[in-house]
Amino acid sequence: MTDRPASGTPKDTHYAKLRRAHRDRQRQEPSADTGRVTLYGIHTVTAALANPQRRLHQLKATLNALRRMEIDEAAPPCPLEIVEPKKLDAELGGEAVHQGVMLVTEPLEPLRLADLGDARLILVLDQVTDPHNVGAILRSATAFAADGLVTTARHSPQESGVLAKAASGALEHVPQIEVRNLADALEAISRKGFKTIGLDSEGESTFEECLDADRIAIVLGAEGKGLRQKTRATCDALARLEMPGAIRSLNVSNAAAVALYATRRRLG
Repeated sequence: MTDRPASGTPKDTHYAKLRRAHRDRQRQEPSADTGRVTLYGIHTVTAALANPQRRLHQLKATLNALRRMEIDEAAPPCPLEIVEPKKLDAELGGEAVHQGVMLVTEPLEPLRLADLGDARLILVLDQVTDPHNVGAILRSATAFAADGLVTTARHSPQESGVLAKAASGALEHVPQIEVRNLADALEAISRKGFKTIGLDSEGESTFEECLDADRIAIVLGAEGKGLRQKTRATCDALARLEMPGAIRSLNVSNAAAVALYATRRRLG
């Protein structure tokens, strides 16, 4: 499944998206000095505060946000600073929808393939780099009870406020596994009994026809480019999502949601 802009999209709109993504990365990537990340938004921060795996450093919030999150300012979960919304605007940038709260924390520690245990449904991302798409994929993965998300150490977005806000709390619920070489990882996943199914609009079989195993790994390709050739060659099957309408491909996060729904119906 691809994430190409529709034909006829104005060039300046395309470049505006690139500039916005660049600003997002600059503002939200972990600091090279501290390694910490800044999360924001009511759902995102509430989920992070409830995650025992999180190492918390500082919470900044308005009184209204604290009430919405049901946090007692006399007994906060970590050091707390009561602020006005304009201070958060200044720290996060005017485009960040912070809802009156931000949290400085350590990034979550990525897991290994050995940590999959008895997982039955996982997602594998092949150089999906847009944090908004990865966040949306995490949200769908949480909704359909996926057991893990596999990404590569390079060519994948780092944990950030942008990604976490798009995930709306789901970042805390889906185990994330980081690998160095995706082809090697897919082979290892297959040896664990998973059927690795790469989503490809040109796949010979429909996705539903390939759901003939008890453990499924859905492999999704990068926006615009799809699966890399080596990834395609390593997957156990290449399958298409059957779409009878005029548009024959979906944004990668939408494709993930459809595939997760179909797989969860099959696995129960």
